[in-house]
Amino acid sequence: MAAQTVKPGQRFSVLDWHSSSRLISADAERQRSASHRVRQEARALRNKTNNQTKWDEHDNQTRLAERISSVNRWKETLDKCLADIDAEIDALAKVKEAAERALQAKNLPLDVAIECLAFRESRRAIDMVRDPVEEELHKEVKGIEKAKRELQQRVNEAFEQLCHLQETRQQLSCDHRRKVEALEIDRVCLSLSVNSPNISFKVNPTRVPDRSTSVDEWEQTSQFNMECAEVEMRAARGLREAAALVIAQTDNELEAQRVATEFALRKRIRDLERACDELKWQEQNTLEEIAEMEEDIRCLEEDLKRKTQDLKVAHTRLETRTSRPGVERCRDQVQYGLTAEVQQLGATIRALGQKLAESQDALDALYRQLHRIQTDMGYKANSLVLDNKCMDSRRKLMVPAEKFPGELDAFNGTTNRAPSLLKNRQLDLA
Repeated sequence: MAAQTVKPGQRFSVLDWHSSSRLISADAERQRSASHRVRQEARALRNKTNNQTKWDEHDNQTRLAERISSVNRWKETLDKCLADIDAEIDALAKVKEAAERALQAKNLPLDVAIECLAFRESRRAIDMVRDPVEEELHKEVKGIEKAKRELQQRVNEAFEQLCHLQETRQQLSCDHRRKVEALEIDRVCLSLSVNSPNISFKVNPTRVPDRSTSVDEWEQTSQFNMECAEVEMRAARGLREAAALVIAQTDNELEAQRVATEFALRKRIRDLERACDELKWQEQNTLEEIAEMEEDIRCLEEDLKRKTQDLKVAHTRLETRTSRPGVERCRDQVQYGLTAEVQQLGATIRALGQKLAESQDALDALYRQLHRIQTDMGYKANSLVLDNKCMDSRRKLMVPAEKFPGELDAFNGTTNRAPSLLKNRQLDLA
C-alpha cells in the first residue's frame, strides 16, 4: 500500500463553493456601486467647488478694485488738503515775516525818542521840569513799546500757529503715505493669480492683525484729520487777518533781544573744550578695547573651529567602532571614553559658542558706544565752532551796530541787534 505524501487539507462542499462565488460577485457589485457613487459625488463636488472658487475669486477681485477706488479717492482728497495747507503755511509765513519787518521798523523811532530824553537829561537847575514835551516823549516811548509788544505777540502767535499747521500737515502726510502704501499693497494683491511666481502657503493667514480697525474707524480717522486741518487753516486765516491789521496800524518793530554775555560764552567754550578732550580720551580707550576684543574673538573662533574638528574625530571613531563584528562590539573603556569625550566636546563647543556670542554682543556694544562718542564729539566740535563764531561776531559790539546787519534769531525769526549807546545811557540814567 502506497504511503500518502501530502497531508490532506480542509475540504469544502460544492454548496460552499457556489456560495463563495456568489459572495465574491455580490461584493464586487457592491464595491463597484460604491465606487460609482463616490465618483459621481466627487464630480459634483469638483463642479461645485470650482464654481464656488471662481465666484469667490471674482467677488474678492471686485472688492479689491472697489477698495482701491475708495482709498484712491481719499488719497486724492488728502492731496488737495495737503496742497491747501501748504499754501496756508506759505501765506502765514509771509505774514509772519512782514510782522517781523514791521517790528524791526519800530527801533529807529524808539531810538530817536530815547535820544531826545537823553538830551533832555542834560538840562540843569530849574529847567529840569517835567514839561508837556517830556510827557509826550514818554507817551511816545510807551506807545512804541506797546506797539512792539502787540507785534511780538502776533509773531509768537504766528509761530505757534505754524507749529500747529506743521503738526497737522504731518498727520495728513502720514495718513497720505499710509494710503499710498495700502494702494500699492492692494494693487499687488489684485495682480496676483495662480500663475504668479511669489505665491505660497502662509502661517495662520486668516488671523486678525494686531491694531486692526474697522472701515468706520478708518474713515473717521481720515475725516478727523481733514477736520483738524480745516480748523487749523481757519485759525491761520484769522491770524493772518489780525496780523495784517496790526501791521497796517503800526510802522515799526520791537527792540532786539539782548545778547548773551561774553563771560557765559567763554565759560561755555571752556566747558566744550574740556568735554572734547574727555571724549577723545574715551574714544582712544574704546578703540584699544575694540582691538583687544576683536583679537579675543578671533582666538575664540579658532578654538571653536578646533573643537569642532575634535568632535568630528570623536564622532567618526564612535561610528567606525560600530562596525566591529559580533561580540567585539562590546562597551569597553574606549567606548565610554569616546562617549564622554563627545559629551565634553559638545559642552565645550556650547560654552565657547555662548562666550563668542557674548563677545560679539560686547563688541557690537563697543562699536555702538564708539559711534555715540564720535557723534557726540562731532556735536561738541560743531558747538565749539559755532561758539567761537559767536565770539568773533561779538567783536562787532566795539563798532557802531548800524554798520552791521542784524542776525536772524533761529527760535522766533526776529532780528537780533546790539543795544544802542542811547539805550544803554537811558538804562544808566534810570
